[in-house]
Amino acid sequence: MEYRKLPKGTEKISILGLGTSSIQASGEKEIEETVAMAIENGINFFDMASSEAKPFAAYGRAIAGVRDKVYFQLHFGANYETGTYGWTTDLDKVKRSVDWQLSMLKTDYIDFGFIHCIDEMSDLCLAEKSGTIDYLMQLKEQGVVRHIGLSSHTPELVNQILDRGILDILMFSINPAYDYQDSTEVDYAIGSVTERMNLYRRCEKEGVGISVMKAFGGGQLLNARTSPFRKALTEYQCIQYALDKPGVLTVLPGIRGKEDLERILGFCKASEEEKDYSVIGTFAPQDAEGVCVYCNHCQPCPAGLNVGLINKYYDLSRAGDQLARGHYEKLEIKADQCIKCGHCNKRCPFHVDQAARMAEISAYFNGKDNG
Repeated sequence: MEYRKLPKGTEKISILGLGTSSIQASGEKEIEETVAMAIENGINFFDMASSEAKPFAAYGRAIAGVRDKVYFQLHFGANYETGTYGWTTDLDKVKRSVDWQLSMLKTDYIDFGFIHCIDEMSDLCLAEKSGTIDYLMQLKEQGVVRHIGLSSHTPELVNQILDRGILDILMFSINPAYDYQDSTEVDYAIGSVTERMNLYRRCEKEGVGISVMKAFGGGQLLNARTSPFRKALTEYQCIQYALDKPGVLTVLPGIRGKEDLERILGFCKASEEEKDYSVIGTFAPQDAEGVCVYCNHCQPCPAGLNVGLINKYYDLSRAGDQLARGHYEKLEIKADQCIKCGHCNKRCPFHVDQAARMAEISAYFNGKDNG
């Protein structure tokens, strides 16, 4: 296992970490054995934005006796009171959730405390108004939190928080599709390619490490049918792609159990040819025809919808990302508020019928999807 040092700290972080959004598919015994297997193979970095409460106790048992050898990302705003993931900025709920997570993990400190899921300006306003950010800062002053982090998909908002100088780490979505730009200079994600690359470089320059989520695009990039390129990439290609970006410390694949983990660990012994992602240079713009690639070229929406983000959460949810529904539900303006004016359809460079897409997405999240 290779390790990279946290710029603002002494921690040496494994280039492969683990996400928890899918591991609830296994029983607690399998989860515990999977975490133990990860630690035995040199993985020491774990993100705890789980889609269910179930994994926490299993993680706590797995790290008994080796707590000082692992690092956790805990999210201030992830709420598990109902047993499944929910997003909250209610400070009392945030405090209860953090206390519960610490109890389940059998620890009294947090390696990386995260301002959780700030994708819209309203998210940041709520986190500030509720006192969540101040609470996180207080815990850092008390030594309960070692480092402050942020999870986001939106470069503009990340830059605003970087301006405050409080971050040691950023959890950000990086993969070949989100960073891709075609010959017509249409971007495939929230924020232009230039904006995203400048963000990575800024993080590296300012000593803010990056932990990578969505390296496989919620699994979409691994399947030619769901990939915006209409061609499949491999897990190893996606991991290497992310690791080669400025500022990146670790990539956090979501796994379901030991079988997935064993396959991911194979990256450490993979040949350069297996990790070579140069094939993305052959992908043509027409490969994305009729597919929303979250470029937001259709903005501004007359009704105020964030069309790219709505599509992104929908696609991730359909691909099995258990957290995506919660992210969608906290949007201020949702798909069912589309006024079908046709503005986005006219502006979409990939000829996506977004008006029909909004109806499809609304039906899906409202439980009326028959597909």
